[in-house]
Amino acid sequence: MTNGDIARGLVVSEATVKTHLHRAMTKLSLASRAQAVVVAYESGLVTPGRDATPGSRS
Repeated sequence: MTNGDIARGLVVSEATVKTHLHRAMTKLSLASRAQAVVVAYESGLVTPGRDATPGSRS
C-alpha cells in the first residue's frame, strides 16, 4: 500500500504515516519496505491471505 492509502485507511496524515514507517524501519534496521514485509511474515505478524486493509478487523 502507498503512504496515502495507509493514511486514508487510518484517518491520519500522510506525514504521520511516513514518520511512523521511518521510525519503525530505523529501529528494526531495515532498508526497505520489502524487508519489512519479510520480517512481518517471519515473525507471524502477517499471515498469507489475511486482509491488510488498515483498520480492518479479520
